[in-house]
Amino acid sequence: MINGFVESPYAALLFKTPFDKLRASSAPVMVSLSNHARLASRAFYKPVSFATFAIFLFSLLVCTSTASATAIADREILPSGLTLLHAEKKALPIIRVIVAVKAGTIEETAAKAGLANLTADLLNEGTTTRSSREISEAIEFVGGSLQTGGGADYVTATLSVLKKDMDLGFDLLADILQNPVFSEKEISRRKAIIKGSIQQQREEPGVVASKAFMKELFGNHPYGWPTEGTEETLDTITRQDLVAFHKEYYAPNNAIMAVVGDISRDELRAMLNRYFGRWEKKQTKTTQLPEIKPLLQSRVIKIQKEITQANIILGHPGIARDNPDYYAVTVMNYILGGGGFASRLVDNIRDNKGLSYDVHSYFTPQKYGGSFKAGLQTKNQTAQVAVDEILREMNRIRTEPVTDRELNDAKAYLTGSFPLRVDSNSKIAGFLISMEYYGLGLDYIDNYKQYIEKVSKEEVQRVAKKYLSSKDYLLVVVGDLRKTDLKH
Repeated sequence: MINGFVESPYAALLFKTPFDKLRASSAPVMVSLSNHARLASRAFYKPVSFATFAIFLFSLLVCTSTASATAIADREILPSGLTLLHAEKKALPIIRVIVAVKAGTIEETAAKAGLANLTADLLNEGTTTRSSREISEAIEFVGGSLQTGGGADYVTATLSVLKKDMDLGFDLLADILQNPVFSEKEISRRKAIIKGSIQQQREEPGVVASKAFMKELFGNHPYGWPTEGTEETLDTITRQDLVAFHKEYYAPNNAIMAVVGDISRDELRAMLNRYFGRWEKKQTKTTQLPEIKPLLQSRVIKIQKEITQANIILGHPGIARDNPDYYAVTVMNYILGGGGFASRLVDNIRDNKGLSYDVHSYFTPQKYGGSFKAGLQTKNQTAQVAVDEILREMNRIRTEPVTDRELNDAKAYLTGSFPLRVDSNSKIAGFLISMEYYGLGLDYIDNYKQYIEKVSKEEVQRVAKKYLSSKDYLLVVVGDLRKTDLKH
């Protein structure tokens, strides 16, 4: 976690914490590029000092700001309704494509939890013209990758391929999106794999705590159940469910495509005409989501596990991505617990009191709402002390102005580290998807710095009072409760 604020499904991949292994992202974990790219990166790698890196980072920011005076990508709505984002990058002969389909967990019912994820998982497990093995062998033979995955707000199909193999890559990508077969054999196999993972998660205290927190916080809202579903809901999902879900939501007018790399506009148009020309637009429905209700009083969930350290999550509802206070909240949370060793939680709970090795806080804003979490691991015997200190710091930032140094350090880091979010084709592609989905605009890279710079000490305190509560919160503790000193 870089700044303690999970900005988007793809940004979340940079900011994972032990408590959010499952839900830190609404998209699949990205795969590294081909062996050619890895070898190239090793050839240029040399250890550098922190000072050298800082100078490099500053230079990168300046260069990025200058370069981004023009839009980071070209945007076009195709006749099929597909939103296309294209950024030509010729530094390496590699093409990265991400297709995001608005068919995430928010479009499924609680009884069929896991349907969106399973549908996405099975896209590359066989089409009407290719078997799962044929798809896998074809992309691996050219050193590329083709992966799919589910998420809360949307699902993705991701292609990485060398320029010389772009015909094959686009052919395979179009095939799995338009013609999945959903064979009973593959459905059973994928269900077994997912169930095995769910069973394994029960042995991970951090995951247990995270799942319990999300379920209690969001209730019957889709954000409250695991993207992969449960063993019980997976058993209810049939092939007919998968076919119907795909037919309903997988349409070009319900999708965003980001293409980044060594491919010109004309070459991209040819690829799309050849392989996506028959992808027809259709009417899609939008599920009516229940309201995310605020907490009106504190709630405590205790889960017994014979472990030496208690896993603690304390939080409450957060904000949606389109909240106008997003940037002030970003700065505020960096100071509270998102800034690593520069944060107040780390200074107090780790450095001064030695209660935990890692303590952090972060907001996870999504399309229709979000959450705030502060989390740590500590000895069972000091669980209550750790909880008290989290609440103390939350209350302090609500009632006392932050210092000039805290504010300036937060702004310097948040703006200085921003170029690292777009320093590769894969990151740019993911960033473009996020920008489009959340309606940030193609000039977002230009605007981000000034949004952060405008935040004042008064705004930090205002949003802390508005979006942090040290009274109405949800507390989840997984540990050996016989040894804890919890007063709740």
